[in-house]
Amino acid sequence: MDPATLSKEKSVGSENGSEQSFGSCGSEEKNLFEYFGCVFHLGVNSIGHEYCHARFLLIRGKYVEMYKRDPHENPGIKPIRKGVVGPTLMVEEVGRRKVRGDKDVYVLRFYNRLDEEKKGEIACSTAGDARKWMEAFDHAKQQAEYELSEGGSSRNKLNMDNEINLEGHRPRVRRYAHGLKKLIRIGQGPDALLRQSSHLAASAGTDGFFDREVGDVIEAHEWKCVRTVNGVRIFEDVAVSQNEKNVLVKSAAVLDASADTAFEVILNLDRHQRYEWDMLTGDLELIDSFDGHIDVVYGTYDPKYLTRWHSKRDFVFSRQWFRGQDGTYTILQVPAVNKKKPPKSGYRRTKINPSTWEIRDLNTSMGSNAPKCLVTQMLEIPSAGWFKWKKSHFSKFEKSVPYALLGQLAGLKEYISANPAVKYESTTTVVHSKFTQVSISNGENGHEEETQAHEEFYDAIAGDSSSSSEEESDDDEEVDHKDGNVKLRNVSWAITSLTKKRASATKKELDTNATFTEIDPNQFNGSLHKEKDEKDTNCWTSPSGMGFMIRGKSYLKDNTKIMGGEPLLKLLAVDWFKVDKSVDRIALHPKCLVQSEAGKKLPFILVINLQVPAKPNYSLVLYYAADRPLNKNSLLAKFVDGSDMFRDARFKLIPSIVEGYWMVKRAVGTKACLLGKAVTCKYFKQDNFMEIDVDIGSSSVARGVIGLVLGYVTSLVVDLAILIEAKEEEELPEYILGTVRLNRIKPESAVHLDV
Repeated sequence: MDPATLSKEKSVGSENGSEQSFGSCGSEEKNLFEYFGCVFHLGVNSIGHEYCHARFLLIRGKYVEMYKRDPHENPGIKPIRKGVVGPTLMVEEVGRRKVRGDKDVYVLRFYNRLDEEKKGEIACSTAGDARKWMEAFDHAKQQAEYELSEGGSSRNKLNMDNEINLEGHRPRVRRYAHGLKKLIRIGQGPDALLRQSSHLAASAGTDGFFDREVGDVIEAHEWKCVRTVNGVRIFEDVAVSQNEKNVLVKSAAVLDASADTAFEVILNLDRHQRYEWDMLTGDLELIDSFDGHIDVVYGTYDPKYLTRWHSKRDFVFSRQWFRGQDGTYTILQVPAVNKKKPPKSGYRRTKINPSTWEIRDLNTSMGSNAPKCLVTQMLEIPSAGWFKWKKSHFSKFEKSVPYALLGQLAGLKEYISANPAVKYESTTTVVHSKFTQVSISNGENGHEEETQAHEEFYDAIAGDSSSSSEEESDDDEEVDHKDGNVKLRNVSWAITSLTKKRASATKKELDTNATFTEIDPNQFNGSLHKEKDEKDTNCWTSPSGMGFMIRGKSYLKDNTKIMGGEPLLKLLAVDWFKVDKSVDRIALHPKCLVQSEAGKKLPFILVINLQVPAKPNYSLVLYYAADRPLNKNSLLAKFVDGSDMFRDARFKLIPSIVEGYWMVKRAVGTKACLLGKAVTCKYFKQDNFMEIDVDIGSSSVARGVIGLVLGYVTSLVVDLAILIEAKEEEELPEYILGTVRLNRIKPESAVHLDV
């Protein structure tokens, strides 16, 4: 849908002028999906007043309609808006916002990538519903892409005249009958939408296995369970020396609720609810909110519940939350200073320990529909009291704030278990072979692209891989989590196979019959210098792909992932620019190495322009080169010559913080991200190069994360892997296009680029 531009309905008729009924029969109908549910339609009317109307939204294939009431219960009702999903649709998760005075909703913004004036917003009562609507629109875009690739009739081609407009007039529409294969309901209906609600529905899968806590990531941390309290495991990072001033600890537990539900309860500030599970931060008051994903709260607590010898305390901390593409929620909580809330009379201002929450759904075993999620709370605490507590059950640590924080999870677990109403039944209902009288916009039925397997596990190895010698270790390590369908092969086997992997990828992706071009690194120099030795900083290097997990040959059958091999493309140089505003098509700039004589002689160059929003703005430009032309039948060639929609669905990045502050590691994560679905990417192909402009500032979530990263960037060592996601059998196994390691980058070292 492009709820970016709603148009008048174009009635569809047969040759004799009679109306056609779409979706009547045929094999094509079997794969059609209809998503429907209640949302808020947000906007500004003609006299400048903001409105928030409860509406019923329906998506079928690539077509979208908005109603005042549920058309399944009111067969004669006509849609007030309708249109199609355009190939340039962008859907952004704006975050939480208050509407109607005090109701928190989760807002989705729609806009046209080519014309941001065409935009609109809807809101959902829960974060889980917002996630499901985003998946529904993505499903519709896949349907649109499929129909375009199949080369349907001109009447069926997508064009701007057919897009849905959330801000335009309401067109007159006609009514058609449709046979449906699956109806997927999002949300609990208008009553649940309008009431102030703090809980979400379950969406646990039924894949027949139960997830383990550990995915396919080898962490730098080594967690050891040191206590079990009220069904909650408490861990210590034993990789840290006891001589360190601070230690990283965490508590973890499985909750009988969906991740959406747990997230809503943790974020909710309602005093009556928090009193039931949170002994420390039960009294919270919202002070500020930014970008829908960051807020600042003020709280108080009475230490008599911990120890009777201290005065009352108050505190201020900020909360930043976001949801990964795999559905995992992360909440960062750090002490803050806010002028709106000076220390309260009679209270002593204190700092709450920095902490994080991570919440992810678990697949339940034996086909059960009961939702479960794994919740982990992590915090940094002084080591002195911690080590004493481990040795004695009667330590003063049990009367401390850090212990009370670790105990929050136990309270949350018991609260959810004691309140069945919090975890009401699933919002997603599937009905087979139902016939409904629903009005759908003009078009023919198309095939639905097969739903992909859910990404369950981490995609980067966060091990301590600061030197190439460690990457070449002969130590054998084998991980085979049958429940998680993830296999990490023998390390020594992986090392000996790197050459074979790279040779295989080269043969498949590059034209081996073409003349080999020798690449001389000395001919290419960027504004950021290459690493000279291990002690060098503010520099780059290109590590092997062994630190990243990619899809293996049998991934479509068993989700097996393998270690990445050597990158297909060679990293020539890195530019670190300071710019007044974001610059697209930077490869055309005269100072760009693509325009040099040596650059023009290379068979192919891939330019990645990471546009970093800040004051000033930055551009991190990566230049990758191939020593041979592309194989015309390769996945890389299809990506280079394909549509933007195809590229958005395939362009993948895997991040890994090798060294740095633990909270930044939790924020960035180690999971693969389809950049085209997370932020706006623009593609430009010319001569012997292709440029991808990645607008990190196009997403409020990405802006928040990059803001945190920039605050610690001078102490971070960051690895990135770039690849094209393989979705078909013949495209497997995946290979890594290129890697880069950024070592403690200094923002002030960026070179100003005049444009």
